[in-house]
Amino acid sequence: MNKIAGFYSLEQDLSEKKSDSENLLKKMKEAQEPSRRKKGMLCSTENEAAQKEESEYLNSRFGLIRTGRLSVRPKDGADACVLYSGEIYNWKELCKELSDWGFPEPKDEADALLIAYLAWGPDFIKKVNGCFSIAVADEKENRLLLYRDRAGTRPLFYTVNPEKLLCFSSSLKALLACPGIRPQVDLGSLNEIFSIGPARTPGCGVYKNISEVLPGCFLCASPAGIQLHDYWKLKAEPHTDSYEETIEKTKALIEDSVRRQMRPEMPFCTFLSGGLDSSLISALCARELKKQNRQLTTYSFDFVGNDKNFQSNAFQPSQDRPYVEKMAAFLETDHHFLECSTKTQTEYLKESVKAHGLPAMADVDSSLLYFCSQVGERYEAALTGECADEIFGGYPWFHREELMMADTFPWTIDLAPRKLLLSDEFAEALSMEEYVQNAYEASLARMPRLEGETGLNAKRREISWLNLQWFMETLLNRMDRTSGACGLTARVPFADFRIVEYLYNVPWEMKAKNGVIKGLLRDTGRGLLPDEVLFRRKSPYPKTYDRAYETLLASQMRELLHDSSSPLLPLLDKTKTEQFLESPSDYGRPWYWTSLVRPADGRPSADSLPAADRFLDERIPGRASALIISVLNYLCTKKACISDAGLFSLRICYISSKRVMIFVNTSTICSRDWTGINSYLPWKL
Repeated sequence: MNKIAGFYSLEQDLSEKKSDSENLLKKMKEAQEPSRRKKGMLCSTENEAAQKEESEYLNSRFGLIRTGRLSVRPKDGADACVLYSGEIYNWKELCKELSDWGFPEPKDEADALLIAYLAWGPDFIKKVNGCFSIAVADEKENRLLLYRDRAGTRPLFYTVNPEKLLCFSSSLKALLACPGIRPQVDLGSLNEIFSIGPARTPGCGVYKNISEVLPGCFLCASPAGIQLHDYWKLKAEPHTDSYEETIEKTKALIEDSVRRQMRPEMPFCTFLSGGLDSSLISALCARELKKQNRQLTTYSFDFVGNDKNFQSNAFQPSQDRPYVEKMAAFLETDHHFLECSTKTQTEYLKESVKAHGLPAMADVDSSLLYFCSQVGERYEAALTGECADEIFGGYPWFHREELMMADTFPWTIDLAPRKLLLSDEFAEALSMEEYVQNAYEASLARMPRLEGETGLNAKRREISWLNLQWFMETLLNRMDRTSGACGLTARVPFADFRIVEYLYNVPWEMKAKNGVIKGLLRDTGRGLLPDEVLFRRKSPYPKTYDRAYETLLASQMRELLHDSSSPLLPLLDKTKTEQFLESPSDYGRPWYWTSLVRPADGRPSADSLPAADRFLDERIPGRASALIISVLNYLCTKKACISDAGLFSLRICYISSKRVMIFVNTSTICSRDWTGINSYLPWKL
């Protein structure tokens, strides 16, 4: 996957420190996690003279790396460079508009972005539709601008070191190569992992002093300092279209988004689960390809043994395969059934942490990473059905009043499962409830509200906002990281900002017409899908039902519990963890989605789902163990180093009776004996 990284000096001219700048670029390049298929490289061109010119140009105050695309245009007095990761879906329209204005024809997407910047200044980004992170190095104005797409599809982290060097990157690891930037985590970081995770507070990089450019925003750095600007915001406006007009506009927006993302220069496929969302995207792709006498290739995912081990439950009511077979036949696609074994799924747990640079979603991520690696061997891009539930209201917290009215994030009403394995002292130090509540209230404070809207409609708008800001961001990040690690570009047509803008203001009685969940989207898909799929009850991403998976995880957990040198032991309650591992299995649902179930007919029903208080005594050892192991793999290894996929050792230091600070050391910790860790703690093992 394309990635970008670089730095900008807020105070110094770096031209006399060329060697230092080149060394830093080299370190950042090495720290960027390469995909399984594509290698990173320092910014360069094929022309040696241009290489020399670029190097001098970029090193005066800037240093840039690309594993993405670079366009340099240091002529006509415009000393500027554009570096970007991602895809621009309207670049041909940009080219035409620039041509109409009399500008030279761009060579490629990056060149179009650069000429657009030179033509229209920092606000050029308002004309761009795509998934991207963009850096503009403008030496004439002596400034660096960092842009992130409206949906936050591509990550873009940044930090400032003590020497006032602003470093940025698509990857957290590259920032840790910058001088003075240490991989430190504090209580806020640990709350992001244990209280908020796998989501992240918008703008938070988890590591201390590392931030992320917010979706729809850009950062401007200059000797005057750093400024953050919004270039796009959702607006709450009255919806004046009739239901029939709403169907037609929604359909037109989805079709246009799909067409834009079916880029002919890059071979693509689609992910097909047999559910409404992926089936609709696949149907539109298949229809367009048939006009060109081409066949669509589709992929579905499952686990070895699920045909025998599957247990229908409220979280996952049905297997995908029968619906996939129906859709593949209906669309006449070249379909491939991919399966992941228990052994592979377990082995990929650590790989998924490497891909994220942070604790991931355990088996949900490890299996997707494996599937993407298989798809990536044949295709460069895949279109997915992600984000439809967040935009069209597919989750139960849009329908169940007790979830809607909860004064917190509806998907984590009960924090007890998050504390299940933690020591009482550590859980108390985290103050989970307070941290989560503050994040919830801060998010709602930024929400655009419709004047005069009250009652359930106002609450549903809140739920919609929270889903866009948190749930959707989490799934987009998961898809980007797992696919990108395999050199596969994941495209998400539903995340087009025009669809988000329009649907944010469509009233609930239209989104769930006649009480049917996602009724608007289903009506949009009429004629494109067979009824069995069009009205299929939602079944989320598949999971394994092989008990051997839980056995493998439990074995890893027990090894950790008996490793006296592990610095993570103080965070866990050994007795509670051992009891948990011995408890009966519950393969019902992961705790991050404790409320994500619904009745079979697609309509909300008060008595069809477990009450919220029942979640307190339901435990899922397999997934919880995988989460803890994911956290441990991320935070703890005795072989830590920058080049080892972001796995770092920890030192836990006593700060006060109710506060713990954890520092991560990537150089000297390798030889440290951790048997004396008790001396650092306010409690004893």
